[in-house]
Amino acid sequence: MKIQENAVVGMHYTLKDSEGEVIDSSDGGDILSFLQGAGNIIVGLEKALEGKEKGDKVEVAVEPEEGYGPHRPELIQEAPTSAFQGIDNLEVGMNFQAETEQGPIPVRITSIEGETVTVDGNHELAGQTLFFSVSIEDVREATEDELAHGHTHGEGCNHDH
Repeated sequence: MKIQENAVVGMHYTLKDSEGEVIDSSDGGDILSFLQGAGNIIVGLEKALEGKEKGDKVEVAVEPEEGYGPHRPELIQEAPTSAFQGIDNLEVGMNFQAETEQGPIPVRITSIEGETVTVDGNHELAGQTLFFSVSIEDVREATEDELAHGHTHGEGCNHDH
């Protein structure tokens, strides 16, 4: 079976940045399963896997527009430490939900200088070209439950059926 919309795909992958540094990998771990066409993985990788089948190996470069988007400077904001009430020890790298006019967005602290905290709402991989090495381990038809929920069901899935 070829990878197509509503197929469940099981893959191993390694993700590297433009310098060849490994960012993430399933090597030595569980197979990553996803529902093709449901937005479970970034669109650029989904497009590159369309039509592939079990046993195929794929090398793909995903540009920011089809990955985690361009880096948007307007998502970097400064706030006073007083805006983080109830948190005693603010540290670079901490993640929070920021309330915006468009709804909540995840942000992380990128610097703290005196009473000023800089937060960044960009995904850590925004603006980067991503290099994937993928091996397709399995392709099957999705069940009705998986289609209804928009993702794969396997070990560890805790939906009430």
